[in-house]
Amino acid sequence: MKAEDGPIIAIDILLEPDAKMLKESDVNNARLLKVYPNGFSLDSSHTPHITMLQCFVRTADLEKFYAAEEKVLSAANVNAIKLEAFKYYYAPAGATGVAGICAKPTPEIIKLQAEIIAAAKPFMVKRGPIEAFTAPHEDPANDVGLIEYVSTFVPKMSGPNFNPHVSTGVAPKEYLDKMLAEPFEDFIFSPAGAAVYQLGPFGTAAKKLKQFDLKP
Repeated sequence: MKAEDGPIIAIDILLEPDAKMLKESDVNNARLLKVYPNGFSLDSSHTPHITMLQCFVRTADLEKFYAAEEKVLSAANVNAIKLEAFKYYYAPAGATGVAGICAKPTPEIIKLQAEIIAAAKPFMVKRGPIEAFTAPHEDPANDVGLIEYVSTFVPKMSGPNFNPHVSTGVAPKEYLDKMLAEPFEDFIFSPAGAAVYQLGPFGTAAKKLKQFDLKP
């Protein structure tokens, strides 16, 4: 990146879940914190969400980026989307994993993700530094992995690879393997809002940058 291009920020375009998913996420988060207190609590700096897109954007382009995404989200009737939570999952991170509750990837939400990505593409930067996040990890190797994850979100986590989920905490992989083997009671939930956040450690939605008005 050339210096005159200006600073870059790591962002997450996300859907905010309704009260039902928030309740289920809080229950799972409390469980995981008992096992692994060094994980994260679900709070204002680790907001529960469904990631639609993670990417790097120049801060100078943020207002244009917001405007492009607001057109997509306002036209999508996001609050009417119905999603079915059907299992736990986790993404390995060394000896631990970042756990979450998965929703089935319906054609409706896959289409919405594709539209969000298309609107973002003119503003996306291929790669950014760790300073693009709210804070680095203590482990530089984790920072490298986080940058790589955001840089390759499209296509690795989009389209047929899209796994809509709400991250709920961190725990040792051995414990999470047992949790995944437990019966899961499916439930229906909906998005309650949409926003853009700056990404933080563990890829969490750490700092709200823009709340979209989705009212018809």
